Amino acid sequence: MEILDGTLESRHWPGRPARWAAAVPTAARGTVIALHGRGGSAADWFDGLDAPGHAARTGLAVAAIDGGDRYWHRRRAGDDTGAMVVRDFLPLLTDRGLPTKKVGFTGLSMGGYGALLLASEVGRARCYGVAAMSSALWTRPGDSAPGAFDDREDFLRHDVFARTAALRALPVGLWCGTADPFIGGNRALAARLPQAKRVFGAGGHDGDYWSATLGPALDWLATFAPGA
Repeated sequence: MEILDGTLESRHWPGRPARWAAAVPTAARGTVIALHGRGGSAADWFDGLDAPGHAARTGLAVAAIDGGDRYWHRRRAGDDTGAMVVRDFLPLLTDRGLPTKKVGFTGLSMGGYGALLLASEVGRARCYGVAAMSSALWTRPGDSAPGAFDDREDFLRHDVFARTAALRALPVGLWCGTADPFIGGNRALAARLPQAKRVFGAGGHDGDYWSATLGPALDWLATFAPGA
């Protein structure tokens, strides 16, 4: 097991050097990009969610990067943390020797939404699957959290419910606690993705739920990795 880390300077997030880290098992058979939630950072996957332990067990490299509170898509200010992941972070990981021809995505809350969004954008040619936890999903623009989108048009441009055709072409797993305020949005998305694995059991929108869920989510995702 090797832990890599560093700082990424990206034109897609100017003036905000992004910290990143990756847990890389020996002979990794795939890579999963882990997107943090609002108020979080790349370190969350290592400090509280044991990315190295999950990487060692699954054989997947787990790589994470800071994304601020930008919801992993292009914003009016010109920054685009989603593009930073795809156009800058993935090439960086390739240069470090990680297998990135196809990657998986996972994420929690804001990052669960981001994982679904980026998977829908890169498609089956670049993504082998997405395991989204407690995804921040809203079915109407007016219901979204303050700051998640610039305006109604921004919401509609980046609405994962409008991307179900792309998501139906991918292995998609949805995990959400039944006491989570986002359970309604997750159930609504599951209803539009008949192929999706959906695990809606006891739990809230908190660290205890994510700690208990990440292992099963990555175990499932690992079955689709290129080296599986």
